[in-house]
Amino acid sequence: QVQLVESGGDLVQPGGSLRLSCAASGLAFEDYVIGWFRQAPGKEREGVSFMSSKDGSTWYVNSVKGRFTISRDNANNTVYLQMDSLKPEDSAIYYCAGDPQYWKLLSQNGKWVELWGQGTQVTVSS
Repeated sequence: QVQLVESGGDLVQPGGSLRLSCAASGLAFEDYVIGWFRQAPGKEREGVSFMSSKDGSTWYVNSVKGRFTISRDNANNTVYLQMDSLKPEDSAIYYCAGDPQYWKLLSQNGKWVELWGQGTQVTVSS
């Protein structure tokens, strides 16, 4: 069974940090671009960060550059999103997503992405 399972979401104060994990199973992990999307109430889903396994290239949405870091452990089929200096506007459900084709993660908020996790809630509030 192919699946992506997120963990690590929590309630954190502004300025705090969280690390999200995405564990993949049932797929050729090294062939997939894996990344993170988020969706806040009343807002469209948006791409947050992606990472290619082939060349390690990364992409970040402008609002998280310098604060979030994506990494992947190909030996353990896991992708991480280290989130520092969190802001209330980072509050959302964060979804792990994967597809063999990079352009699908970059296009139309992931409309054509093949694999999705169930999501993990991140709340940034004092």
